[in-house]
Amino acid sequence: TGAISSLQRQMEIQESELRRIRSEKELLQKQLREREVQLQAVSDKFCSMTEEQRQEEIVVMMEEENHNLHQVVTEQESQLAEQSKLISDLQATISQLQAEVANTRLHLLEQKQAQKEIQSQADVLQHKELQTRVALEQVTCKFERYRNKIIQAIFSVEGSQHPTGELSDNDVLEAMQKLINERTEFLHMLKNRGSK
Repeated sequence: TGAISSLQRQMEIQESELRRIRSEKELLQKQLREREVQLQAVSDKFCSMTEEQRQEEIVVMMEEENHNLHQVVTEQESQLAEQSKLISDLQATISQLQAEVANTRLHLLEQKQAQKEIQSQADVLQHKELQTRVALEQVTCKFERYRNKIIQAIFSVEGSQHPTGELSDNDVLEAMQKLINERTEFLHMLKNRGSK
């Protein structure tokens, strides 16, 4: 947004300069018209003179006027050429600034789109995280029930001592392994004696 504002300010400055140059051009054209009016006044003055006076005065005046006009035309042509070049440069600069504004706006739109996509992905991940938490709680609950059943089965066997405190998973595994070993040993003993 700051870049767009800066570019727009530059465009306004360039357009103001363009208006100033056009105003100067109009002023020069006005001066030319004034010169034409002066020439017309001189022409009207000559109409009231004798033919010979007219011719002499006309020659002198025309030479002087031609010289002055030649200088004015040369200066104005030079100024107009400079102004035309400046106008062309300003128009090129304005076009470039407009292109930069368009590119900046496009870049901003792309950034907004990317931000929306990232937000959408974040929402999906958040939803998945919630689902995973629920699934983990369910698995943890099932595991806890299964663990309690194992503990109950192990310590409900005849001759086993009930635990006095909190059991770790290793304690449960050791107790289970011990029970399996005892059962296996008992089974071997029965087989050795020939019992069914």
